[in-house]
Formats: sequence, C-alpha cells, structure tokens
Amino acid sequence: MFAPHPVTTQDIVSYLSEKHGETVGTPELLAAAEHFDCSFATVKKRLKDHKAGIGKWNLTVAEKLEQTYNAPAVAPAVEQVLVPVKDPNYVPFGNFNAIKKILKSGIFYPTFISGLSGNGKTFSVEQACAQLNREFIRVNITVETDEDDLIGGFRLVNGETVWHNGPVIEALERGAVLLLDEVDLASNKILCLQSVLEGKGVFLKKIGKYVKAQKGFNVIATANTKGKGSDDGRFIGTNVLNEAFLERFAITLEQEYPSPQVEAKILSKICDDTNFVNRLADWAQVIRKTFYDGGIDEVISTRRLVHVVNAFAIFGSKEDAIKYSINRFDDETKQAFIELYDKIDVDFNKDE
Repeated sequence: MFAPHPVTTQDIVSYLSEKHGETVGTPELLAAAEHFDCSFATVKKRLKDHKAGIGKWNLTVAEKLEQTYNAPAVAPAVEQVLVPVKDPNYVPFGNFNAIKKILKSGIFYPTFISGLSGNGKTFSVEQACAQLNREFIRVNITVETDEDDLIGGFRLVNGETVWHNGPVIEALERGAVLLLDEVDLASNKILCLQSVLEGKGVFLKKIGKYVKAQKGFNVIATANTKGKGSDDGRFIGTNVLNEAFLERFAITLEQEYPSPQVEAKILSKICDDTNFVNRLADWAQVIRKTFYDGGIDEVISTRRLVHVVNAFAIFGSKEDAIKYSINRFDDETKQAFIELYDKIDVDFNKDE
C-alpha cells in the first residue's frame, strides 16, 4: 500500500523561510522537494493554503490560516432572517420613494443621505427594505469603528481561534442592503470600505479569501452633515470625511422634516387626539422656522414629537407629556417651548 510522504507543511515552511524569506516561487519549491526527497507535487500540495498567485507562495499567513482552517466555524444557532418588519404606522415622506426606486432597480448605487437628527433617514431605508422584502444590515458608526468591526476578524471561541465575518461581509455575501448609520462620526479607518463602495467586493487578507458582492447588494449611508464637519458645533463628534470616500457615493439626498400635514398624519397613527397632533405639528413647524432663521439653537424633531404623543398615552396629560419629552433642553429653551405651545393650543390645560 502506498504511504504518503511524511514531510509536513510546517517542515517545508520552516525550511523555505530560513533559506529564502517570506515569498517563494517555483525554483524554491523544487529545491525544497529535492531537500526532503519528495515530489514537487507533494510540496505544492502541502503549501496550497499559502498560494499567493501564479508561481508564487506567501509563507507569512501560515499560522493564522492554519488556525482558521483547522478550527471549527462559527455558525449561528438559528439562520437569521434579516428582512425588517413592515411598520403599519409608517407614513412615507421625503426621500422614501427615491430610496425605494434605487433598491428596486437592482443597480449598485451607493447613496448618501444627510439631514438633521430625528427626521426619518434611517427609518425610511428600513421600511423601503421591508416593503421590497430585502435583507437589511445596519451598522452604527462611531469614531472607534475600525476594519475588524466592519470586515471581521479572528475571535476566540471555546478556546479556538476562528474567523468571524463582520457586517460588511455578511451584507456582501447575502446581497443585502448595508446601512452605514451616522457615517460622519467615522475616522479614516472607514477607508477600508473603498473597494466595497465601488461594488468590487473585498479581499480578506487575513484569511486569503476574496468576497464578491452578490446580486442586490447596495450601500446607503446616513449622516447629520454632508461629511464636511459641523461648522456651527451642533453635531459634536462629526468629522470631515476623506474626499475620495465621499466621491464614491453616486448621489446625496437631503432629508428635510415633513410638512405639518404629513407630520400630523404620522402622529395620528399613534394618537387619536386630532387637535393635539395638529397643534404639535404646528408647534414644531414654528420652532423649526425660528431655528433655521438663527433665532434658537434647538429644534423639535419628528422623533421628539413621537416621544410626546407616547408620553401622553402613558401619563394622560399634555403638559406632562411635553415637559418630560423636552427636559433634555436647557431651562430657558424648555420654558420658551412650553410657552409657545400654550399660545398655539388654546385648549391647553395645565391643570389636567
């Protein structure tokens, strides 16, 4: 019976590294075959995981590759379904139809959405995916977000070192919609996504694997700024993003707050007090106009109005609902906002 040659991968790697360094070619493998008295085919087979190109082998990835391929894979206990749930209360507005058209087209079209906080940027992308039955992966970006957070890296699982895909790789392999939320908080570490934003996939150099984007994959980024920083200091922590990174987004959509009519419709989905929701929408509109004119430094977002009506459902008092929901502002601003609402809603009863 034929027995395989006893030479191991480690024997060959140690010999070649000592003699020739990190990168070797066919002549060096032939020399190794002669040294170990085995065939060239045997040496090639032992070094298959070190293949770096035609006639080229890289010996530096040995340890991590061997750990990765020999260790058990990390598999989810249950196969996840990443299609968002349709919200029956969602009211489309702003850029929703544009987002939906982009995703429905099947064309890879990286899109940047900018706008003030709480105006539905993220929710519109989520609900577009829900309506189109598209998988949706959201990544919350911070200044600390790095390549391992996005692409993946080695993790210690039950004492074994294994490769764990990051959200970007998951989205690429699943053909999902990748949302980079609050992307203007990122540092230059976000540049690891350059090839991804070109639709070319990504090479996982740590495990020597190329991941290609599957059909349907797309990237959408949301931000409070357009990636140029916050000159007025309102959005502390936002950064000036690399121009080459921004240039890879095909279009930028500007998301505004909804009109009072649309906002009242949004609120009426969760509150049946028609007068209250109409007055809240008018109240927010006056505050926003003053904000845009530079008269105040704070603004009432659509999200904040939703907090108000939910607080009203809990506490049963308009005064408490408004007061609790705007306590995050300084005392002067809070008092000014309450007095303004009192003027707008003639039925406002502070003694409810």
